[in-house]
Amino acid sequence: MNDTLKIGPYEFNSRLLLGTGKFSGIDVQSRAVEASGTDILTFAIRRLPIDTPDAPNFLEQLDLKRFTLLPNTAGAYTVEEAVRIARLAKASGLCDMIKVEVIGDPRTLLPDPIGTLEATKILVEEGFIVLPYTSDDPILARKLQEAGAAAVMPGASPIGSGQGIVNPNHLRFIIEEAKVPVIVDAGIGGPSDAALAMELGADGVLLNTAVAGAQDPALMAEAFKWAVIAGRKGYMAGRIPKKRYASASSPVEGMIE
Repeated sequence: MNDTLKIGPYEFNSRLLLGTGKFSGIDVQSRAVEASGTDILTFAIRRLPIDTPDAPNFLEQLDLKRFTLLPNTAGAYTVEEAVRIARLAKASGLCDMIKVEVIGDPRTLLPDPIGTLEATKILVEEGFIVLPYTSDDPILARKLQEAGAAAVMPGASPIGSGQGIVNPNHLRFIIEEAKVPVIVDAGIGGPSDAALAMELGADGVLLNTAVAGAQDPALMAEAFKWAVIAGRKGYMAGRIPKKRYASASSPVEGMIE
């Protein structure tokens, strides 16, 4: 079965997107990236050592022909900041995809819905392939699609919280209505959270802290790899409905009395 993730003009075999921040070192990060089987790596463009060329740069440790890079606008609190960072990423020639983040609150790190929508509109007009990080608001997800987003990335719960999916119904609503890929982003804690997201019908999962903060990041990255695959296969196979009462595994019809 050819079941690939399609975002704009791109096509990917892996449905796990991996962030590259918070790792204890570049070697740990490289092992986790390898174990994850990911095709897409996301990173904060503001964290690249553009002004300090002698500083460690994780991009130098990777075979960039194997990965598609997804720069993000992390750290932006206004539309203007997000657009400026996106333009910087594009000027670097890394990729024409951009993950738009416009944070509305420094304590919860929840996205600013109005700012996210406005930045998405501007960057789509400028020819970017835009993947906005958003809340789990189905109406906002719809408006982002109407604005030209190539995918929507609703958070499962606050960034880095590890709470998992706190509102599966809203994710279902977004997925049911979506005409572009839905990639669950933020708040994933363990492989079971990723599997659940995929079983709900998400097209992919993006995570960082759950791997980078694990005691064994490479092993956790591998666990997430298989969780995403298992969840996707489970969704494609079609699970049985939940019932209030028991249903015998061995039907009584045709049994010898």
